[in-house]
Amino acid sequence: MPIVPTQAQREVSVKSALADDVLLFRSMSCSEALGRMYTYRLELLSAKGDIKIADVLGTSMTVVLDLPEGGSRYFNGIVTRFAYRGWRDGRASYEAVLHPALWLLTRSSNCRIFQDKSAIDIVKAVCGDAAYGGLISLDAGSLSATPAARTYCVQYRESDFNFVCRLLEEEGIYFYFTHQDGAHTMVLADSYGAHAPAEGYATVQFRDEEARRDPLEEAVTRFAPGGEIQSSVYALNDFDFEKASSSVGGGLLVKATIAAAFGQASYEQYDYPGLYTTSSAGSGFARARMEALHGQCEQVEAFGNARGLTTGALFTLSEHPRDDQNREFLITSAETEIAGIGYGSDGANTSTQFRCAFQAVGKEHSYRAPATARKPFVQGPQTAMVVGKAGEEIWTDKYGRVKVQFHWERNGKADETSSCWVRVQQGWAGKGWGAIFIPRIGMEVVVSFLEGDPDQPLITGCVYNGDSMPPYELPAEQTKSTIKSNSSKGGGGFNEIRFEDKKDSEEIFVQAEKDFNRVVKNNDTLKVGFEKADKGDQTIQIKNDRSLDVGHDHKEHVTNDHTVNVDNNQTITIKNDRKLDVGNNHTEHVANDHSVTIDNNQTVNITGDQKVTVSKTIVVEATTSIELKVGGSSIKIEPAKITMKSTQIAIEAEANMDVKAGAMMNVKAGAPMSVKSDAIVTIEGALVKIN
Repeated sequence: MPIVPTQAQREVSVKSALADDVLLFRSMSCSEALGRMYTYRLELLSAKGDIKIADVLGTSMTVVLDLPEGGSRYFNGIVTRFAYRGWRDGRASYEAVLHPALWLLTRSSNCRIFQDKSAIDIVKAVCGDAAYGGLISLDAGSLSATPAARTYCVQYRESDFNFVCRLLEEEGIYFYFTHQDGAHTMVLADSYGAHAPAEGYATVQFRDEEARRDPLEEAVTRFAPGGEIQSSVYALNDFDFEKASSSVGGGLLVKATIAAAFGQASYEQYDYPGLYTTSSAGSGFARARMEALHGQCEQVEAFGNARGLTTGALFTLSEHPRDDQNREFLITSAETEIAGIGYGSDGANTSTQFRCAFQAVGKEHSYRAPATARKPFVQGPQTAMVVGKAGEEIWTDKYGRVKVQFHWERNGKADETSSCWVRVQQGWAGKGWGAIFIPRIGMEVVVSFLEGDPDQPLITGCVYNGDSMPPYELPAEQTKSTIKSNSSKGGGGFNEIRFEDKKDSEEIFVQAEKDFNRVVKNNDTLKVGFEKADKGDQTIQIKNDRSLDVGHDHKEHVTNDHTVNVDNNQTITIKNDRKLDVGNNHTEHVANDHSVTIDNNQTVNITGDQKVTVSKTIVVEATTSIELKVGGSSIKIEPAKITMKSTQIAIEAEANMDVKAGAMMNVKAGAPMSVKSDAIVTIEGALVKIN
C-alpha cells in the first residue's frame, strides 16, 4: 500500500483552507519591501488533480518555516491566484500567489469625498469597508505623531489601494507586515521607533561564503555597503487665500535640512504647491520628503541564510572585517527563496534550502519609504450642482464660496455637507471692491481644479441645462443679452439689465424690482437722440411720488415747447430770488382763485401796454398809500385824503356827476374859473356869498 505523503516533521509546510496535507509545500519565492505589498509565489503538490479553484482562491494560506533555535516563522497571505500546472513526479502541481489582504483594495476603485478626517481615519474607513470582510488588520500604534484632520480629501477615479498608499505617503507614513499563524497585520510606521529587532536575530554574524565551514550555519555571507548622492535640503511653498498677505513673498516657505551624507555638497529640492496652509504643517511634509530621499543615500546589498531576518526588522551585524559595518541596520526589502525537501526519492539526501537577498540602511540614517503612489490628475473642468442647507436658496460664507454636489459623488446628500466650501471666480476681486455673483442652490456650475488637483476645486462659471433654461427663448430672441436676477426668497420678481441688439430695435432695458438708487459724485450727462437724424424722445412715468434734490444750480433748456400738467396741487418754494424770462407771450389761466403774497416789495416793469380785465370787482388795497403816476401827473390815495396833481385835470361824466363833501369843500383857482352849463345853474346854501 503506497505511503501517503505528509508534511509532519518537515521544516517547512503549508496550511490552507483544505484538509491537512491535501496541498504539500514544494517551494516559495518571496518579494517584500517597506511601504509595498509582499508577493509570495508557491509551488504546491497534491495527490488530487481536481482541486477546485473556488475552494482555495480568496482564502488564507500560511507557510510555516521552522527556525534552528526553535520556534517558527510564518508567511501568511490571501490566495489571490491559484492555478493547476499539470503533473510532476506522479503528483498534481499547483501554483498559489499570496498577497496581504491589503491587495484586495487593488480590485476596487471609487470616487468619493472625505471631510474633516485625518489620513489615518480615512485609511481605517477604507480598509474597514464591508467589502473586505474585516480581513485587513491595521496597527497604527507605533506612529510617532498623529496626522492632522484634513478639511477636504477626495478619492477620484483611483483604486482604494492607491488612495490609501497616497494618503500615507503624503503624511510620511509607510507600512510593513508582521505574520502570525493564520493571520498577518499591517503595521504603520513613520520612524525607527516603529521597528524592533528580529526576534532571535537581534545580532547576526558575518561569515564569508568561502571561509564558512558549516554550510547550514546561519549568517550573512555577503554584505556590500554602497552610497549615492542625494539632496539634503527639501523646500516647499504654498499659498493660503485666507492669509493672502502673509502667504506672498515666501510667507509659507519651509525647508527641511539633513546633513549631507558622505561629506557631499548640499543640494536642494524645491516644490510647489506643498498642499498646506500653515508653516508647521508644511515643515512636517518637507521633513517626510527629505527623509525619504535621505534614506536612499546609503543602501546595503546583502545575502545570507538567516531565516529570522524579516523586512521591517532591525538587526546588528557582527564580526564583519570592516568595523564601521558592525552596527545596527533596518531591513528595507528582501527577496527570499525557500525549497523544501522532496516527498519521494527526489527528497533523499536533501535539506530545506533558504536563501535571502536583502537591502538595508544604517539606523543612523533617517528613513521613510519613497513615495510612488500618484495623485489622480483631473484632466479638465467638470460641472456640478450648487447645494446648501434645506430651506435656503443661497448658501455661502464670507468669501462668497458655495457648496457643490459632483455628479460622480454617490454618497453625497446634496446639502451643505456635500463638499468643502468652493471658491468662485469673479470678474473682479479687489479689497472691498469688484464684482460678485454668488451661484445659487440648483445652479449647474463649471468647476476647474488648481494644478488638476481634485482636492482644490474652483468654480469658473455657470451653465444652463434642461431644468434651468435661459431667461429668454432661444434662438427666437438670440439678439438679447441680459443680467437678470431672481428675488429671494420665493422668486416672483427680478432686477435686470438687458441689451437688445436687433437692428433698428436696439435697446437697453433696466428694471429695479423695488428701489432704484443712483449716486453720481460729479457730472451726470444724458443725451437722447443726438446721434440720430430723427428725433429722440424721453418718457418718464412715475406711479407715485418723485423727489428731486439739487445741491447747487438746476438748469433746464427746452428747445421747443415745455408743458407741465399737474392733476392736483403744485407747490414751488424758493428760498432766494426767482427770475422768469419769457421770450414771447406769457399766458396764465387760473380756473379758480389766484392769490399772490409778497412779504416785501413788488415791481412790475412793462415796456408796452398793460390791460387788466375783471369780470366783477377789482380791489387794490394798501395800508399807507396808493399812487398812480404818468409823467408829472399823479393820483395819490392815502387813508385820510386823495391827492390829484396834473397840469390839467379833466373830469367828464356822460350823465350826472355828484361831488359831495361831508364837511367843508374848497374850490380854488389861481387863474380865471369858469362854471358853465347848457341849462340852469343852481347854487344853494344856508348862506351864499359871491365875491
